[in-house]
Amino acid sequence: MTRSRRRNAIENPTLAAAFDGLRNDYNAARSSRFRRTRLGVNPSGSDADYHYRSESDYLRMMELSREFFRNDVVVGQGVRRLIDNCIQEGFSLDPQTGDDGLDLELWNRWDAWSRDRDACDLSGRLDFHAMERLVLQATIVDGDMLVLPTVDGPLELIEAHRLRSPSNAKAAGLVHGVLMDAHRRPLEYWITKQDIGPLAALRLVGEVTKYPARDAAGQPQVFHVYRPDRVSQTRGVTAFAPIVDTIGMHDDIQFAKLVQQQIVSCFGFIRSRPLDFRGGAPAAHGDTAAETLVDGTSRTVEGIAPGMELTTDPGETITAFSPNVPNPEFFPHASLILTFISINLNLPLAVFLLDPSKTNFSGWRGAIDQARMGFREIQRWLAGCLHRPVYRFKARQWITEDAALGRRAATLGEKLFQHRWNPPIWAYIEPLTDGQADLLQVRNALTSPRRLHARRGADWDEIYAEIIADNSAAIKAAKKAALEINGEFPDDDAPVHWREILSLPTPDGVQIQQAPPPPAKNEEPPNAAT
Repeated sequence: MTRSRRRNAIENPTLAAAFDGLRNDYNAARSSRFRRTRLGVNPSGSDADYHYRSESDYLRMMELSREFFRNDVVVGQGVRRLIDNCIQEGFSLDPQTGDDGLDLELWNRWDAWSRDRDACDLSGRLDFHAMERLVLQATIVDGDMLVLPTVDGPLELIEAHRLRSPSNAKAAGLVHGVLMDAHRRPLEYWITKQDIGPLAALRLVGEVTKYPARDAAGQPQVFHVYRPDRVSQTRGVTAFAPIVDTIGMHDDIQFAKLVQQQIVSCFGFIRSRPLDFRGGAPAAHGDTAAETLVDGTSRTVEGIAPGMELTTDPGETITAFSPNVPNPEFFPHASLILTFISINLNLPLAVFLLDPSKTNFSGWRGAIDQARMGFREIQRWLAGCLHRPVYRFKARQWITEDAALGRRAATLGEKLFQHRWNPPIWAYIEPLTDGQADLLQVRNALTSPRRLHARRGADWDEIYAEIIADNSAAIKAAKKAALEINGEFPDDDAPVHWREILSLPTPDGVQIQQAPPPPAKNEEPPNAAT
């Protein structure tokens, strides 16, 4: 190349060279021999559904997670710990129509329905509390679950593997059984008529039942419960997806260590014989099997059993080896693997194993505080996608069945459906210290009562209303009792005061002044002026 051509190439770079100069400066965008090639990374960008585009792989991942939940020694228990912390004794309903009588009626209707298995579950086996636990479990293990309200009132739970796309379906916007419009708004849910196995072929559209996502009035009639990680994600993904290999290897290691422990726990005799030994062969003490070697010869293999005898070749000596099982490095490594599993379930390791012995109180408290942030988020999500739509469905049904309630609904309008769900809260970790800290904040105006109770998952408006109502009822009853006692004993020089009957909690520093007793007979009343 001549000097002039080289100068022109520098002054007028090619298109490829120009784009090379616009490269991203993030190291993550560059290839490196120290970074393994990852699958599913589309350089052109992709939506979330792209990463589980194969329905067979998606269902296989779901079945693998179910197998972990069934058979793994720790995974199933970890999921139950998470459910226990989030659900506890269940969510409590608080209707907020503005009419106390109507609120009480709606609460009574919900309480009666949610406790009746036949009224609540189409199969007649579950009450609503059991349903909310199973729905959360399915979301963690399977990825998602469908809840179908029926015309008669019960709910039907549909497991995730029944939401399928037939192989001959040509509908645009169909993702693993969910048909969507151009704005990703669900239109239909395609559910298999029979409980077809996840790996069985589903070829015909006629093998599924199409459930419209909304009814003619625009109300949801399919409740799809899942936790998306991206706005373009149509189906849920199991929480075990990032730790599939970790779970499998942990289970394999535990099994190998148990077998190894069994082997080294055995003791036996090693029999060595000289070349000129002419005695008979010893009796076998373990199970024997013939094994064919690569060269075509065969040998007898004797199984390992306690009290066995190992016969060597003439003149051969074998030295027994008894390793330290498990070795000291096993416990930190096993704890690290369990930590990887537990954090993917939003659980501290101490809670996952129900064993806080490896940490101190401060470490335990800090881990619990962080975990409860995730628990509260799960509670908020579950109330929004399960409890709220189910309650609105039942309220609409009650309006249809009860003419009086229907007339009140016509007057109140949308306000009849207003309500809130109060999730269960957790007890103080250190009750005395935590209670004193709350009291100190309120007394020194570091926070307001409503904010303090909001952090505990309670509503201050409800708290003080209940305190006033409870104390008022107790004081009225105590005063009536005092009047009855004083009326029965009118000549008593020391009449009974209602506070002697009812002892209410009194804030520190508050003096309770009781009315002076009435004057005794032949005694002048005290001068009010003095």
